[in-house]
Amino acid sequence: MTSSVRPPFTRDTAIEKVRLAEDAWNTRDPGKVALGYSVDSRWRNRAEFVTGREEIIAFLTRKWTRELDYRLIKELWAFTGNRIAVRFAYECHDDSGQWYRSYGNENWEFNADGLMVHRHASINDLPIAETDRKYHWPLGRRPDDHPGLSDLGL
Repeated sequence: MTSSVRPPFTRDTAIEKVRLAEDAWNTRDPGKVALGYSVDSRWRNRAEFVTGREEIIAFLTRKWTRELDYRLIKELWAFTGNRIAVRFAYECHDDSGQWYRSYGNENWEFNADGLMVHRHASINDLPIAETDRKYHWPLGRRPDDHPGLSDLGL
């Protein structure tokens, strides 16, 4: 599988790549998300290390079993050649109803086909009240008119 957005990135293609990743993650479909990564992709997500699409699918399945009503916003931070850095925030709740906003940064590296070969994520979780939520779109793709991270002051 190849991706329609390939390196070297321009500002516009880097922004497009970030939005495509955000849209995929907001589906909460591990199989669909995994298609954006090379078959031998390597991740560091917090303290967990994941290698390959099968492990990515297993990781995301576990993640979205615990992180309910997940909604994510990603924003381009920097790019060069075949690398992109993003900052992100997502909101979700656990099975007890406790809401969280999780903030983080990711460093991405892509192969010539536009598939991500490395993903390094650093993430911090903040418990929030349901009334403090900022992401209120229906599950799925963030509407184009919904504010981004900078617009929300996050």
